[in-house]
Amino acid sequence: MTKQYKPLLEPLGLTYPQYLVMLVLWEADDISVSTLGQRLSLDSGTLTPLLKRLEAAGLVSRRRASDDERRVDIFLTSKGRALKAQALHIPPHLACASACSLEDLTSLTQRLHELRKQLSSAAPFISPTHP
Repeated sequence: MTKQYKPLLEPLGLTYPQYLVMLVLWEADDISVSTLGQRLSLDSGTLTPLLKRLEAAGLVSRRRASDDERRVDIFLTSKGRALKAQALHIPPHLACASACSLEDLTSLTQRLHELRKQLSSAAPFISPTHP
């Protein structure tokens, strides 16, 4: 996947993880860091450096919520919103490169979500040889 995404994302100045963040923000601007982390299944230790780089690039801004100082909200800048138009070709390109039908891709996505959910809810494996 990374091999396919890299040449598409380079002109946009994005890495694949940054692109995933932008995809979520293009769907729902003005969300909290914790909501963003939940949507991407990323912890704040992983997400914060991504957001700092996106902010340094002028694509997002981070602000403390006025009603709760503990919450940090993420907003797209005008530059971040404009980048969406430049990225519209990426999903169709990947769909074409996969040589899968839309139904196959939808089914695969649903199955991967189910697998992630099952793995998240499973008890940790403890090896019988290691206490």
